[in-house]
Amino acid sequence: MLKQTTTTLDFDTDGRGLLEITEAVAQWVASTGFQTGLLTLFIRHTSASLLVQENADPEVQADLDRFLARLVPDGDALFRHRAEGPDDMPAHVRSALTAVQLSVPVTNGRMALGTWQGIYLWEHRLKPHRRQVALHLIGS
Repeated sequence: MLKQTTTTLDFDTDGRGLLEITEAVAQWVASTGFQTGLLTLFIRHTSASLLVQENADPEVQADLDRFLARLVPDGDALFRHRAEGPDDMPAHVRSALTAVQLSVPVTNGRMALGTWQGIYLWEHRLKPHRRQVALHLIGS
C-alpha cells in the first residue's frame, strides 16, 4: 500500500550561487522510514531554482554560475521589470531557464543519486534570502 508524506525545508542563502541541500533532504527522507518511492522537490520562489549537479569539485558550481551570469547579465537594458533592483528580472529569467521542480527515486531508504550527484538550491538574487523547498514523498 502506497503512503505519502510532505514537509517544507527552509534554507538561508548567502546571495547568488549554489547551495548544496542534499544532506538536509537526505535526513528528512531517512526520517520518514520509506524504503522505496519517488521524492518530488519544489522551490516556492520565482527567482531561485533547483538542480542535480556534481558535488565533488566546487569549480563546477562556480562555472555554472559564471555561465548563467554571461547568458543573463544583471542590468541588461532589455529588461523593464526592476522593482527590486537590476538583478530582479535576470533572476526570474535564470529561474525560467533552470528547474523549479526535481524528482528523485528513493530505493533502500535513500535517494538514488549517483556517486558525484548532489541537490542544489540555486539562488539567482544578489542578496541573501530565506528560501523554502516543499518535499513530497510517495511510496512505501
